[in-house]
Amino acid sequence: MNTTPSKTTDPSKKDTPADDPGKSTADAAVTEDPTATATPSGAGDDAAVPAKDRDEAAVPAEATDQAEDGGLESDGPESDGLEPDPFTEARHGVGAGATAVVSAALGIVALTGAWSGRVAAERETLMGQIQTAGGSSAAQQISEIYGDAWHTTALVNGVFAVLALLVGAFVLARPAFGTPATRPQPAWIRAVALAGIALGTLGVLISAGMYFDLFLSLPVAGTPAG
Repeated sequence: MNTTPSKTTDPSKKDTPADDPGKSTADAAVTEDPTATATPSGAGDDAAVPAKDRDEAAVPAEATDQAEDGGLESDGPESDGLEPDPFTEARHGVGAGATAVVSAALGIVALTGAWSGRVAAERETLMGQIQTAGGSSAAQQISEIYGDAWHTTALVNGVFAVLALLVGAFVLARPAFGTPATRPQPAWIRAVALAGIALGTLGVLISAGMYFDLFLSLPVAGTPAG
């Protein structure tokens, strides 16, 4: 029987194929850091940023500007709703102007006299003639026929003057009460209202002087000769 000696190997030597040197290098790199995991390029930076910050950074600057502009434009209809109606302002201006013209017209009537004053004076004259028809003194005839008619005319003119004064004052004081207007009262309205107040004041003074015989006194009957 033939005995073949067993092959002896050197334990210090490993069986490594000579034609694959790269494999041994990769295996060595893996064995050097077994805890490392494969991470894609650039993933580490994103992982360090919170998700909320990444969402805000992902929104373009133009989209943010458009959102802000849209918010400003959304407030437009509300601000337009608070603006006064131009037709309402025009109606208020027309009413104030017409009232100022009425005040000036009343002041003119107070100075020149009205048909109502003439009618009232003629009525007083007629009543005086009736009262003195049965016989009366000259002084009584002067007072009943002339004096009463004169005083009645002064009284009627004074009423028109007071109305002109009150209406003009109302036009000037109206903006201070009620809902304040966005625009000041036109200058021509204030001017006409002031004219009405001036004419009314002058009419009151003249009417008072006529009624109390300050300007012209009633005629005095002379004593009979003899």
